[in-house]
Amino acid sequence: MIRCIWVLVFLMIAGTASSQVLNNPSQTNSIDYAQPQQYTLRGIDVQGYKFLDPNAVIAVTGLKIGDEITVPGEDISRAIQKLWDQGLLGGVDVLVSRVEGNDIYLTFNLKERPRLSRFTFSGIPKSQQDALKDKITLQRGRVVTDAVLNSTRNVIKSYYQEKSYLNAKINIVQRPDSLLPNSVVLNINVDRGDKVKIADVEFIGNESFTERKLRKQLKKTKEKRFYKIFTSSKFQQSAYEDDKENLLNFYRSQGYRDVFIVSDSVYKVSEDRLAVQITIDEGSRYYYRNITWNGNYIYDDAYLSRVLGIEPGDVYDKAELEKRLTFNPTGVDVSGLYQNDGYLFSSIEPVEVRVEGDSVDIELRVFEGAQATISKVNVTGNTKTSDHVILREIRTLPGQKYSREDLIRTRNELAGLGYFDPETIGLVPVPNQAEGTVDINYSVVERPNDQISLSGGWGGPIGAVGTVGLTLNNFSTRKLFDLSEWRPLPSGDGQRLALNVQANGKYYQSYSLSFTEPWLGGRRANAFSVSLYKTIRRIPGSENDSRLNVDGVSVGLSRRLNWPDNYFIMNHSLSYNRYGLNNYALFTDFDNGNSNSISFVNTLSRSQIDNPLFPRSGSQLSLSVNLTPPYSLFANKKNNYEFVEFHKWMFDASYFINLAGNLVLNTRAHFGFLGTYSSAANVGPFERFKLGGAGLGGGNIFVGTEYIGLRGYEDESVVNNANQTLLNAGGIAFNKYVMELRQLISPNPSATIYGLAFLEAGNSFGSYDRYNPFKVYRSVGVGARVFMAAFGLLGFDYGWRLDDLPGQQDAKRGMFHFIIGQQLR
Repeated sequence: MIRCIWVLVFLMIAGTASSQVLNNPSQTNSIDYAQPQQYTLRGIDVQGYKFLDPNAVIAVTGLKIGDEITVPGEDISRAIQKLWDQGLLGGVDVLVSRVEGNDIYLTFNLKERPRLSRFTFSGIPKSQQDALKDKITLQRGRVVTDAVLNSTRNVIKSYYQEKSYLNAKINIVQRPDSLLPNSVVLNINVDRGDKVKIADVEFIGNESFTERKLRKQLKKTKEKRFYKIFTSSKFQQSAYEDDKENLLNFYRSQGYRDVFIVSDSVYKVSEDRLAVQITIDEGSRYYYRNITWNGNYIYDDAYLSRVLGIEPGDVYDKAELEKRLTFNPTGVDVSGLYQNDGYLFSSIEPVEVRVEGDSVDIELRVFEGAQATISKVNVTGNTKTSDHVILREIRTLPGQKYSREDLIRTRNELAGLGYFDPETIGLVPVPNQAEGTVDINYSVVERPNDQISLSGGWGGPIGAVGTVGLTLNNFSTRKLFDLSEWRPLPSGDGQRLALNVQANGKYYQSYSLSFTEPWLGGRRANAFSVSLYKTIRRIPGSENDSRLNVDGVSVGLSRRLNWPDNYFIMNHSLSYNRYGLNNYALFTDFDNGNSNSISFVNTLSRSQIDNPLFPRSGSQLSLSVNLTPPYSLFANKKNNYEFVEFHKWMFDASYFINLAGNLVLNTRAHFGFLGTYSSAANVGPFERFKLGGAGLGGGNIFVGTEYIGLRGYEDESVVNNANQTLLNAGGIAFNKYVMELRQLISPNPSATIYGLAFLEAGNSFGSYDRYNPFKVYRSVGVGARVFMAAFGLLGFDYGWRLDDLPGQQDAKRGMFHFIIGQQLR
């Protein structure tokens, strides 16, 4: 009886892994399991292996030749457990092959787990199968263990839970592979079930805010309602956890510093619906009482308090306090005040020194430290653009005091070059407080920015028009004669070379060539530009060779200003245009002869935006004055158009407001006015404002004509002119107002995409006695923009006009507009 008990005890210990220690039936010297005895291990043999290394198996057991072991005992049980823990075996039998006196020889008979041959899915579409293959870790030849199967089930369940299939069932069936020994094929059958939506979100304990207000704080945990067409109501556990934190942050921003969630539950109300219940303890609402400063010597308390902008009696909001102390994206913060003056090592710690009733006293403990000097500036990632092109834009120079404002300004100006992905420009200060210095590391990612255009379009009466254009935005004349730098063209010095050809056989040809050097002389940001252009236009079907020739040249120089601030740029340009008319009627009194236009353009502009492709904040302003000599004041001209006379004033303003994340409001206003120096002189036929459509101008391109878009209306159709015969001539004054809501869809630098909705209004006037800035034609609509490095800006809009134009009441109200290579003014 005692012998049987010992046998059972040993088998229970060693059988954890479906294993056993047996006497070899051929061995006559059997082991008495009722009386454990110590032996010297003299031999270990491994059998039954196919893929495993027998020496590695022996090493895993921990047993070595010469070890003293007790049989029966824990030595063999531990060896079996170590093998089992590897997860590679389905069974282990330990045999006593022979016993010679006190020497014992063991044989480990293994049964290996099957290995994976391949796996298949069933019950789901191929697109989801492909997505899951990238997520699960099943690999050919891997041992199929319970842990592997469970991990696979969990990954698949998590994938479908994120898609709101909370009742998904995964069944994994193993079957032997007839082609490979000890291998299995896994069939993963997925039953997704129905999507589970949120039927209701209920709040308990809320007294200060309505349930509707609180539901708005849950960004991704939304109820299913028939009218919420574009709102997802799927339940995601990770998003739900984030939303609970959003809810608490909302309460804290309203002064409820002690708020907490007592409990929350998610429960089923039907097979495809669940409900969420959140119980809140709001606590009391707190207010600032006393705000004191300690440790500040450079700035006094009153000045720091004005910058902080928080007054006693304001609602207590710890997150807002931290933002105004450390980084305020919409204004000045206290930390920025110090860091812009070199105090990189400064810090400000807000401490609640007293909480009494509903009031909180705050002490702001300031450590100012010493000013930091910039030691090194490093730039990495520019594989195409020359170092000097980047370094000349950098405002944080070695030897200067550190300034956070200059750091951010440098990032924006590097983005404005257009050579790098603006979303990935990195700037990392590396401070060395012991030496009082800081190294600044900039990193950039080059993106294609040269553009080639091959397009065709319909140019009204002249028919089809083909366009070929090449714009090199990062050209290098310095490398022009070094063939090793042609990759495929010399580039990297930031110069711009543009060539454009547009033609329709003999009826219309237009050629232009321009070059810009942004740093003339290499020492200052003085941009020099020169452009040449020629246009030939003939009237189809004309018997007397009616044509218009336009030849022009323009030279410009612009420079950055330091006053009123260093965001201003002043541009001067001198241009000469010669118009040759041969039986080409623009006005009834001018169809033959030559007309000359010499004009001087001054433009004062200011641009402070954070991203040139998709600005989220900042503004752009421009005031332009285009003047010709005042011929009419000095002499009587033989005809009004031999020398064109005018003065043209244009003002543009654009402002960007970041509403939330990548949702941006852009408001714009545009004005233009044309006039002459003498009431006896007429504004020539070449300088006009033409309003309507996409603002591209079709084939009627004159050098001096400004084409302004007004979506929802036909091209060049909007003009308030008493003389209907002069409608095509355009206006001498215009105004336009735009409100545009933009949502970034893809920040990818190879194809930056955003959608928009707009409300705009404008008008063009043929005479000043009819000018009225409030007499406008309105439109609404939606659209999208795609910026592709190789083609520039592409976009479309659908505009719906809200007003009727005089004499055009039957015109269609809605229309599509397409744009290429430019923003709508």
